[in-house]
Amino acid sequence: MERIDLNGKTILVTGAAGFIGSNLVKRLFQDMRGGTIVGIDNMNAYYDVSLKEYRLDVLDKSVPESITWKFVKGDIADKETLDNLFEVYRFDVVVNLAAQAGVRYSIENPDAYIQSNMIGFYNILEACRHYPVEHLVYASSSSVYGGNKKVPFSTEDRVDNPVSLYAATKKSNELMAHCYSKLYNIPSTGLRFFTVYGPAGRPDMAYFGFTNKLLRGETIQIFNYGNCRRDFTYVDDIVEGVVRVMQGAPEKNVGEDGLPVPPYAVYNIGGGQPENLLDFVQILQEELLRAGVLPQDYDFEAHKKLVPMQPGDVPTTYADAEALERDFGFTPKITLREGLRDFAQWYKEYYLKNN
Repeated sequence: MERIDLNGKTILVTGAAGFIGSNLVKRLFQDMRGGTIVGIDNMNAYYDVSLKEYRLDVLDKSVPESITWKFVKGDIADKETLDNLFEVYRFDVVVNLAAQAGVRYSIENPDAYIQSNMIGFYNILEACRHYPVEHLVYASSSSVYGGNKKVPFSTEDRVDNPVSLYAATKKSNELMAHCYSKLYNIPSTGLRFFTVYGPAGRPDMAYFGFTNKLLRGETIQIFNYGNCRRDFTYVDDIVEGVVRVMQGAPEKNVGEDGLPVPPYAVYNIGGGQPENLLDFVQILQEELLRAGVLPQDYDFEAHKKLVPMQPGDVPTTYADAEALERDFGFTPKITLREGLRDFAQWYKEYYLKNN
C-alpha cells in the first residue's frame, strides 16, 4: 500500500453538499495542515435543497486559515465543467461521493441514475486518466450484494445479481474503476457503504422520513412486516473509514506480462451488527421522546403499519468489515442508540427552531 500524506494536498470531493460529502469536508478541515479542498455538487432537488445549503453554510463557517476551500455548483455529468476543474487544480486525491441515491427512486426515475452514476463516474475516470491522481476513492454501496443469502456480506462474494438499477450502477462503477486501474494504472478504492445515518442526513432515509411523518401525525410503513435487518453505520464512522482509506492507495505493480497489475481495491464499511427494523423503530421512538421532538404521551402504535416488501429492497444487509480492520485498523464503533440520539437532538434544533 502506498501511504499518502494529505497535508498540503489538493483534494476534490464530489457531492460535497451531500450528507457524507459535507461531513468528509468538515473532517478534512480538522485533520489537514494546509492544502486545498474543492467541492462540487449539482444541488439537485431530489430532496430539500435547503438542507444542502445548511450543510454548505456549516462548512463555510468552519474553514481553517490554513485551508483553501472552494465550492463549485456543477454537475459531474457535465464533462467540460469537470475537465476544467482538473485542468486548473491538478488534484492529488479525488473522492467521488456524488451519485443519485435511493433504491425506490431508481424505479421511478432511471434517467437520473444513468446521468449521475454512470456518465458522471465515467467523466471522473477520464479526468483521472488525463490528469493523473495519487488515489481515486469512490462510493459504492451495500446494495450491490442484492439478495445474497450468505451473511455477512464479504467483498469476496459474487455480486452479479443486482435487484435495483441503483445497485446495478454501483456495481458498474466498480467494474469501470477496475478497467481504468488496469489500463491507465490509476490507484482506485471503492467503498461499499452500509445504511449511513446521522444528523443532517438524507430525508429519504427511513429514520429521517419516519421522524417527519410521526411529527405530522402520519402513519409510518414498516416494510416486510418488520422482518428486515439493516447494518446501520453512523456517518462519523463512515467518514473515519474514508479518511483512512484516502491515505492508503493500492500499490502500483507490474505483472509477469509487463503490464500493470490493477492498483484496485474494494472494502465494506459497515457496523457489522445488523439491527432488526422493529428494534430500530423502538430506539428511534425513545430518542425522539428523550429529545422532546415528540410529546411523552405520543401514541406510536396508532401511527405504525406493517406492510409487504418493496420492489428493489432486500431483507438483510450485513457487512463483513474484516478487511478494513486488517488494512486500516478501523471498525465502526458508534452504536445505533448513540447515533439516533445525536440525530434526534439535531432534528429538534434544526426543524423545531426553524419552524
